[in-house]
Amino acid sequence: MPPKFKRHLQGEDLYGSRPTERVNLLGDYHDDPYEDFTPEPSGRNDNIRQVQGQVDEVVGIMHDNISKVIDRGDRLEDLQDKSDELSINATHFKVTAKGLKKAMWWQACKMRLILILVVVLLLLIIVVPVIYKYVIN
Repeated sequence: MPPKFKRHLQGEDLYGSRPTERVNLLGDYHDDPYEDFTPEPSGRNDNIRQVQGQVDEVVGIMHDNISKVIDRGDRLEDLQDKSDELSINATHFKVTAKGLKKAMWWQACKMRLILILVVVLLLLIIVVPVIYKYVIN
């Protein structure tokens, strides 16, 4: 398979296209290949002003783009800070939730123990007199 690009340039390749290529690509429209690149002396200042206006416009657009990128960077930094703070708060919440879960479990155990003691005491209050009554009689 031949290479896509020439590695060694010939002398006329350095200075422009070959005349046959120019005719094939452009046809009879351009006899002088440099006619578009030689401005007329009277329109030279107008062309310079026009190009300078385009350059100024591009510079203005680039300044706007740079300021937008800087603003975006600031917003990304703020978002990163908020994300870090949220991560810290989430970790704190997780630790606090585990502690609260343990405390609530102990509270539930204490309530069950108290309930069992109350039931046992009620049974003792009811059963002991009945047993005492039958034992004495």
